[in-house]
Amino acid sequence: MRVAGIVLCGGRSSRMGRPKAWLPFGGETLLQRTVRTLSEAVHPVIVVAAPGQDVPPLPTTVRIVRDEVKDRGPLGGLAAGLAALEGLADAAYLSACDVPFLTPAFVRRVIELLGDADIAVPHIGDHFHPLAAAYRLSVLPHVRELLAADRLRVAKLFDAVPVRLIESDGLAGADPEFRALLNVNTPEEYRAALRDAGERPG
Repeated sequence: MRVAGIVLCGGRSSRMGRPKAWLPFGGETLLQRTVRTLSEAVHPVIVVAAPGQDVPPLPTTVRIVRDEVKDRGPLGGLAAGLAALEGLADAAYLSACDVPFLTPAFVRRVIELLGDADIAVPHIGDHFHPLAAAYRLSVLPHVRELLAADRLRVAKLFDAVPVRLIESDGLAGADPEFRALLNVNTPEEYRAALRDAGERPG
């Protein structure tokens, strides 16, 4: 199975107050860090940005595509990413850009658990993590149907296709503390992540 990666960075970052893709972390930006990590597990990697959005410099092997329609959230980004991968991959790992503790081992584990399902999504406690999940390209028509109906929650897709829920015991070997699922939405969360990484918050 050919598995690619999709990184979404087109959100407004309204709670952060500045573009999360550009936030420094470990000598690189959050977007660069996520792309580098994902590239160690899958190929190719697609970055989905908003129309007109500036993104940090990325390797030439990384393709940047734009949301087909503005302000359609992660579901719109997933559609653009899957469309860009047609003919290049069978499935894709979908990630936000603000996951500083993502690891290649975590990505590989999620992909491994896809099995015969169309989607493999972590389900920890009562929470789904659709931006840390694997999607077959065959779900693209269902994604577009949801977008056309203005049903923009990614979780609505789980009702349309076979889904493998990955419970905590399925991921513990790759990430015992589930740090790969931690994202940073506010300045406070960003500073806490920097401290966890041994960096001084700016």
